[in-house]
Amino acid sequence: MSMTATLGPHLPYLRRYARALTGSQASGDAYVRASLQALLDGNAELLAGVPPRIALYRLFHALWSSSARSATSPAVAGSSVEQRLQALQPTSREALLLSAVEGFSITEVATILEWSDKDVEDAINAALRSIDKDLASRVLVIEDETIIALDLESLVTEMGHKVTGIATTRDDAIRMAKEQKPDLILTDIQLADSSSGIDAAHAILKDFDIPVIFITAYPERLLTGERPEPTYLITKPFSRDTVRATIGQALFFHRTSEAAA
Repeated sequence: MSMTATLGPHLPYLRRYARALTGSQASGDAYVRASLQALLDGNAELLAGVPPRIALYRLFHALWSSSARSATSPAVAGSSVEQRLQALQPTSREALLLSAVEGFSITEVATILEWSDKDVEDAINAALRSIDKDLASRVLVIEDETIIALDLESLVTEMGHKVTGIATTRDDAIRMAKEQKPDLILTDIQLADSSSGIDAAHAILKDFDIPVIFITAYPERLLTGERPEPTYLITKPFSRDTVRATIGQALFFHRTSEAAA
């Protein structure tokens, strides 16, 4: 089987993970491209004896571990000062993202990171404690399916955040954002009046500097790396841990950027 056929189905999800890990579509995609180029050039190889998806993520992390904290890394050198500073900071969130967002088991995460199972468990717990220390935020939910919207509201409220409102259309979302000034947006892609959650987010971001997390049943359609795409993406159906980890990561990077400004 060709490399394209073997790895192709896993690349959209690796892009999702890399973007969440770095807090940037450009930086995350650059690391993915660098990993694939190293493989094609013969400078790296996939770990034998494990499923291709695990081997791909392990290859990505080999590059990430060696260069993510270097300001001379191609993915970091062209990014903002805030991103370069962030790349220099050690983090335990890789394990949480791999587990909660990407769905790997503890043992699989350990294989990817080349850690012990205990180190993975300790890192996940540390990351969760860090997220729990974050100040509560005001969240605008943009979702036209009532059950999903209420589920999100319940999850976000349980995490200690406040849902400022639930919008079902682009125009409602823009109006609510202006009135309520949320700290973060959770938005579906397709809305009630056939308008787009992406369009709503772009309109809101013209007036507000806040992180946006997109929710969709078809993440691969938004993770091609060929155009401006979401940095944070949750797949339907979602779990509490996935929402918690993604919100935590989005707020973490946004607040780090604000502090550095």
